[in-house]
Amino acid sequence: MLDVLLVQPNRIPKAVRIKHDLKTLQRMVGGTIAAIYPFEDAVALIVNDEGKLLGLPLNRSLRLPSGEIYDIIAGDFLVVGLGKEDFTSLSASLQKKYMEHFYYPEMFMIHENAIISFPMVADEGAK
Repeated sequence: MLDVLLVQPNRIPKAVRIKHDLKTLQRMVGGTIAAIYPFEDAVALIVNDEGKLLGLPLNRSLRLPSGEIYDIIAGDFLVVGLGKEDFTSLSASLQKKYMEHFYYPEMFMIHENAIISFPMVADEGAK
């Protein structure tokens, strides 16, 4: 079993315990998976590999240290820990850190050829 964060569009992240297998990871993100590693911490984001192509709702932005958006994740995703050879549960400190990082859902719009993101009030009932 893995203790991870599930991040869904328009909702605050929630801690979930999932089975540690490919089918469960695919079910949680709604399709084929890809792992991305945008942070220095030993964490991965498990995303739907075809989320944008499938037109899944935009979820959270990934930003450069300057704050500029360089990518947007579409659809549900998981934040998981990284072991030497496999995904692991998130430690309590990493779970807290990424709960705070992804806490506010985002709304996106295009303005003058740039994508702008606005934090939204989270759906507290989605905890």
